[in-house]
Amino acid sequence: MKRSELACTEDGILGNRIRLRQPVEGDRAAIDPVLLAAAVPANPGETILDAGTGSGAAALCLARRLPGVTIEAIEIQPDLALLARENAAINGFESRLTIREGDLLTSPEARFDHVMTNPPFLELEEGTASPDARRRRAHVLDETGLDGWIGACLAALREGGTLTMIHRADRIDRILAAFSGLAGEAVIFPLWPLAGKPARRVIVRARKGILAPAQIHPGLVLHDPAGGYTDAAERILRHAGALVF
Repeated sequence: MKRSELACTEDGILGNRIRLRQPVEGDRAAIDPVLLAAAVPANPGETILDAGTGSGAAALCLARRLPGVTIEAIEIQPDLALLARENAAINGFESRLTIREGDLLTSPEARFDHVMTNPPFLELEEGTASPDARRRRAHVLDETGLDGWIGACLAALREGGTLTMIHRADRIDRILAAFSGLAGEAVIFPLWPLAGKPARRVIVRARKGILAPAQIHPGLVLHDPAGGYTDAAERILRHAGALVF
């Protein structure tokens, strides 16, 4: 298999259950893809699309947690798609994790039971663009914005399938608006950095074609007052537990 020419580090995530090669420069995985993968409610035999996989962190975590599922991951940047393929091979997931190079926004197929995604966090008009092209592509949406990204994810789902995404808490109004008429039964799962502090990230899950009201879950407190992870967060981040909601 052709190897990526990117300068990379090899890191352990999910309590070193996953080996992840990722670029030294540009977008690097932290805890968001681990939390995202933990929140996907898939069952053995089902299919999942990881939309915008980067170097594959979320797809790898899901493959480790749920050995009975089949995952396809799509990534628009060729060098990252190649790196994600390497990571699938390093971790022994080649038979059930396929990495496809392509544009989510132009090639949705309504054939997946679940879609998970960690979309770029910035709109085109927001903030100062990073000088690093790879980081900029990972962090900034194109002109279709968040609505276009969510629409493409929903288009890839079968009726009744779930979309699970992690995003900025201050975008919850935009997320719910994008679901309007297309998906419902949304559950908003806040990720609290500390007890009593505002959430900066949320996980949101909704079902395609199910037009039921949204609800807010109590969520997960990530850190204790001493700065370490809470026991509940450790169960997810280090021990491959599921986020059940």
